[in-house]
Amino acid sequence: MQTIKQLLEKKDSEIFTIDPNSSVLDAIKSMADHHIGSLIVMQNERLVGIITERDYSRNVVLKGKSSVNTAVKDIMTKSVLCTKPDQTVEEAMALMTDKRVRHLPVVENGNVLGIISIGDLVKTIISEQKHIIEQLEHYING
Repeated sequence: MQTIKQLLEKKDSEIFTIDPNSSVLDAIKSMADHHIGSLIVMQNERLVGIITERDYSRNVVLKGKSSVNTAVKDIMTKSVLCTKPDQTVEEAMALMTDKRVRHLPVVENGNVLGIISIGDLVKTIISEQKHIIEQLEHYING
């Protein structure tokens, strides 16, 4: 099974962040511009939260707040679940499934190395299964 580090090496390594004092509108615009579903919230080079489309829909739209007048820090998830680069894709998938989250920052020694999504994990698992099937077919067919 692949590790999170191996997965990160294969995907675009750009990390999109936002300041906690930025407006939610700026966060949503950034997510739309980069075709992503979450932003890591950083303050003074330190991870302080994560904001997702789910945070926006539940804490702004459903509560009738204004995206322009609401700060990221007011709706972000502050207790951020993270993964480490040496964890396996399977372990990360189990964590995401158990905790019902779709994005996990990858952190090592306090440094954010990247972020993975449930989609990244599913693609990796499908690719690994396809490879195993090909190997088994090759073995069976001689």
